[in-house]
Amino acid sequence: MRYRSVAEGRFIRRINRFVAEAEVDGAAEIVHVKNTGRLADWLVPGRRVALEDAGPEGAGRAARKTRYSLIAAERPGGWVNIDSQAPNAVIREALLAGRIAELPAVRSLRGEAAFGGSRFDFHFDDGEREGFIEVKGVTLERGGVALFPDAPTLRGARHLEELAKAAESGYAAYVIFLVQMEGCLRFAPHGEMDPRFADALRRAAQAGVRALAYGSVVTADGIEIGGPLPVTGVR
Repeated sequence: MRYRSVAEGRFIRRINRFVAEAEVDGAAEIVHVKNTGRLADWLVPGRRVALEDAGPEGAGRAARKTRYSLIAAERPGGWVNIDSQAPNAVIREALLAGRIAELPAVRSLRGEAAFGGSRFDFHFDDGEREGFIEVKGVTLERGGVALFPDAPTLRGARHLEELAKAAESGYAAYVIFLVQMEGCLRFAPHGEMDPRFADALRRAAQAGVRALAYGSVVTADGIEIGGPLPVTGVR
């Protein structure tokens, strides 16, 4: 996926989960943060950042409080995309293009699919089976290992518990971790940060949920799916 208009700036400070301050064209701007995770490695004062530009007031952004949304930050060797809406868009594109090796023949794809007490990101049909897919964006890396989550997520654990129930009910069930940066060698659940999520992922795998991880090709103005990564720590 590509963003329509992107500006570059320097990160100043994070005000709260949703709002930060960045310098754009020499002026301090209040910007929207499109990710509620901690992002402590990337949102560092002085760090070069990329921002989606909605245009000046009166140019189609009447309902917006801010002109800019923070979408990426510079890291050694490239960029990390921090837009929490991007993974679903990237995975949708990849599924429909047959670029997910484990799901090469998806015929129909429906978003916000209800099952039990949850809504999964996608319901799919490949002509032989129906199933559900949950997508998680990964923005934390330690020593070449991509880790999720970067903050405790009760909602994420519940999604996995519901996915396990779907698998036990006969549906195909997948959780896909999209690593929103380049250079990672493998993926693992971040049990030290969130033991409940890590345990839920292990139990979901035992119930028949397939855990997949894919890297990304990331630039300041876009992100697309990369190659598959080994998933460890789920057995």
